[in-house]
Amino acid sequence: EHALNAIAGAAFGAAGQRCMALSVAVLVGDAGAWVDEIVERARALRVDGGLEPDADLGPMITRDALARAEQLVQSAADEGAHIALDGRGVRVAKYPDGNFLGPTVIDHATPAMQCYQQEIFGPVLTCIRVKTLDDALALVNANRYGNGASVFTRSGPCARKVQAEIEAGQLGINVPIPVPLPMFAFTGNKASFLGDTNFYGRSGVGFYTQLKTVTSLWRKQDADDRQAAVHMPTIH
Repeated sequence: EHALNAIAGAAFGAAGQRCMALSVAVLVGDAGAWVDEIVERARALRVDGGLEPDADLGPMITRDALARAEQLVQSAADEGAHIALDGRGVRVAKYPDGNFLGPTVIDHATPAMQCYQQEIFGPVLTCIRVKTLDDALALVNANRYGNGASVFTRSGPCARKVQAEIEAGQLGINVPIPVPLPMFAFTGNKASFLGDTNFYGRSGVGFYTQLKTVTSLWRKQDADDRQAAVHMPTIH
């Protein structure tokens, strides 16, 4: 239940238009049967104006963003995926001109499809089914991006294996959006990272800090001695 609620919230919150929003769920083995339950939770979410107090998700940011997301959903259907929940055509009476796209779930997608290759950046969850955890790791690690990933499991060894082998900069273990606290580095890698330092965490502090190194030696005998010392000073 925690995993299902977390997946739905991370995929559709903020209409999927936030950094690190969940865009792909890789369902391992029997977890493929979870799609219907994800759809059930997604269908219950309320689409409304973004400032309405009971809204679960608001509109897409622009008409172009909406059109692009709808085109990618259609491409998934054209390429053989199953649209388990289609949020296109949602209408909100109070906002007839709003750029609304309801929660959408694409099932039986493959890595070759546009819905996987491109970040949709909308309330669309692409589901890919694999047989084993090794298959899931191989699929994720083959992606040229490596910003963040999450694993939901009750197994400590499974979590440890993903932690060791995943090629993503941020990993959440039973955490759906693995954005670290500011004292830790934002460690996206591969094509998800540019430059040579992270913008916060220890490397960010180092980047904005001018360092000063002070070496001090205080010895009483130096005030009393009259003879110059020619050796390298040491502390005993």
